[in-house]
Amino acid sequence: QVQPVESGGGLVQPGGSLRLSCAASVSSFSIYVMNWYRQAPGKQRELVATITGGGSTNYADSVKGRFTISRDNAKNTVYLQMNSLKTEDTAVDYCRAVHPINGIVTWGQGTQVTVSS
Repeated sequence: QVQPVESGGGLVQPGGSLRLSCAASVSSFSIYVMNWYRQAPGKQRELVATITGGGSTNYADSVKGRFTISRDNAKNTVYLQMNSLKTEDTAVDYCRAVHPINGIVTWGQGTQVTVSS
């Protein structure tokens, strides 16, 4: 069973960059649709970015032009490169995996991103 594990969060100043990683040990990783979500304090969890098994990507309007989602199937890992970070990006970021055949959804444990001066 896939179990995503996030890493790479931390404290960064406004305008800075972070790269988040999400790893999952599963032989069929390359076919999974992978998402990044985030949840700020007192807010609902929101979808940030998506990448399909074929490499198609989508982004929330609030992060377009600043964030890039990518995947390395040889490493069973998906990344979120976050540039030009704003205080509004402060949140717990979660990796989600969706199996395209059976529809089963699994979530990672989350990693804290704090943008503050």
